[in-house]
Amino acid sequence: MAPGLKFCRNVDDFRALAKRRLPAPVFHYIDGAADDEVTYARNTKSFDDCDLVPNVLAGVEDIDMSTTVLGQKLAMPLFCSPTALQRLFHHDGERAVASAAKNFGTLFGVSSLSTVSLAEIAALTDGPKMFQFYFHKDRGLNSALMEKAKAAKFDALTLTVDTITGGNRERDLATGFSSPPRLTPASILSFALNPSWTLNYLFREKFELVELKDFYSEGTREPVTVSGYFSSVLDQSMNWGDAERLRAEWGGPFCLKGVMSVADAEKAVDIGADAIMVSNHGGRQLDGSRAPFDQIAEIADAVGDDIEIILDGGVRRGTHVLKALAAGARACSGGRLYLYALAAAGQPGVEKALSNIRAEIERDMKLMGVTEISALNRDMLRYR
Repeated sequence: MAPGLKFCRNVDDFRALAKRRLPAPVFHYIDGAADDEVTYARNTKSFDDCDLVPNVLAGVEDIDMSTTVLGQKLAMPLFCSPTALQRLFHHDGERAVASAAKNFGTLFGVSSLSTVSLAEIAALTDGPKMFQFYFHKDRGLNSALMEKAKAAKFDALTLTVDTITGGNRERDLATGFSSPPRLTPASILSFALNPSWTLNYLFREKFELVELKDFYSEGTREPVTVSGYFSSVLDQSMNWGDAERLRAEWGGPFCLKGVMSVADAEKAVDIGADAIMVSNHGGRQLDGSRAPFDQIAEIADAVGDDIEIILDGGVRRGTHVLKALAAGARACSGGRLYLYALAAAGQPGVEKALSNIRAEIERDMKLMGVTEISALNRDMLRYR
């Protein structure tokens, strides 16, 4: 076990270990968000405004925490949300997360900005996988991404809809973070003080955005911020008609990531989406927007019988998952909760993070007096 890993009992512990092991620009890319980072903080704090009301004497020796998301049976109601650039955080990147997710029987979301090919990920794991799709100006790239996801037999396609332009990620501007990383006067000392990361980056396989490199030099050969990438190459004319056509072209389970309003949730139902991820992109886009948890109940009341609702963002504890499920979500997903662990220790780190939160969910279900997640309901919540 990697030094320090056995002492990682929660997300904050993994965060502290990741901070010690990453150059500052890379750590702050994971850790940062938009503007004043108010929404980022609110994503987790929103759970504090809701209390659980447990039942007792319920006979909870045997717990079933499984659920079904986008046609896939998951062993736990939490999965790994798609995140970009994973080999910047650990040299195994998506390979580590794919293997960990498979071992825990949960879904792995793979980003369009993946640093490992979809074909390799598919060969590595037969666990449930979703491909997260960015709608680019280059229609040839869009078609290529679709065909590669189909060829790799991904189980679902998820269109991200809240990146119509890049958020103002001031930490990235301050540290000079880019993909690929570049040396700046502000960052050179940090890279030098993290020789293990730097040697892995320099002497292992070349860093690249595997599925995008043949279409854009940005991100692979030419340094660019992620926000800059969104603003320059994603199609800002994307609309509901495009989403509906993408769903038809995919022909399988289809999800929209970044839905926050009841009106948009209803439109997602209208175009035939199977699921929505209620998400503000981890607070990295529109600062001052609502937290996903704050929106779950009203969205569930409006469309909960018509579409699967996934809470994405802010989850740090098993109790957060139970609150979201009781409010009306089918499952939860998160990025930072496993990215810190990936940066801290690769696949063993991700597995330790998933093990921690799985144990919390099981323990908390017993303390709530429920033996399956379908028993969680709004009567068990009280809002402050």
